[in-house]
Amino acid sequence: MDCTLIKSIEYEISWYPNIFATIILAMKYAIILALVFLAACSPASLSTPGPQAQAYIENKGSDTMVNLALAWAEKYQGEHPQVSLSVTGGGSGTGIAALINGTVDIANASRRIKEEEMKLAGEKGIQPVEFVVARDAIAVIVNPENPVSELSLQQISDIYSGKIKTWTEVGGENRPIVRLSRETNSGTHVYFLETVLRLGDKNNKTFFSDDTLLLPSSEGIIAEVRQNPNSIGYDGLGYVPPDIKILAIARKPGELYILPSAVTVNDNSYPIARDLYMYISGQPTGFVKDYLEWILSPQAQEIVTELGFVPLKLK
Repeated sequence: MDCTLIKSIEYEISWYPNIFATIILAMKYAIILALVFLAACSPASLSTPGPQAQAYIENKGSDTMVNLALAWAEKYQGEHPQVSLSVTGGGSGTGIAALINGTVDIANASRRIKEEEMKLAGEKGIQPVEFVVARDAIAVIVNPENPVSELSLQQISDIYSGKIKTWTEVGGENRPIVRLSRETNSGTHVYFLETVLRLGDKNNKTFFSDDTLLLPSSEGIIAEVRQNPNSIGYDGLGYVPPDIKILAIARKPGELYILPSAVTVNDNSYPIARDLYMYISGQPTGFVKDYLEWILSPQAQEIVTELGFVPLKLK
């Protein structure tokens, strides 16, 4: 009840010298005070539990991760209807840029955040915190008609840099090689450049050949490889359908050629494997913290396996 209102009433009553007028005035204000009390204690204002708290989590970034992130979001929302999740792609760079600009809660990335991105984030008061949420193999793929079945990392580097121009140079037919790559804002593009073209050497300045076709999506690379017998591409293992040929890869010429799988990723025998990340600003709290903890649970990691990625821990 409003104490200011009571004092005002008491003050006004004290000015009436006639006892009857005072009584009448007091009754009038008693009615007013009763109405105020009833309004304050109406069902809409009582301290009873209201609707469950709502949360909106925006999740953006890696195209490699977008199907996985969508599957996670759908499952989680079904179990936690108070949480709404928005998932979009656009590339790892796009997601990290959105995090730095404060427009998303979670940035998906198929590469680690760069030093320059960390610096820019710090300048804007953002502290990206990294979470590894799954693993992935990058499959090197060709058309099923291509007789080539295995390549070394050096051969792949030479193909994509333009040193090797025809399939005959690596045991195939006398055909020109058509190189396919993801666009430069893709974390998969960056990872492939650093790990395969540059062979993990930070001082290596090898770059993609100028005639490399840059495609905006994993699906675009798959479609081009399917229809072009001269093409070579790379994609997350979870995106490669059964009708596309996956090459076995050796770290060095003469070493064992390995096909990508959950087993060969986790035992580190397949040479083109990586972690998949989620970045948030600062340590997670509230609904975001709950969601990240769920993603790292066995239930969510089962979805990783179902979609062809590699869970953090094999059963």
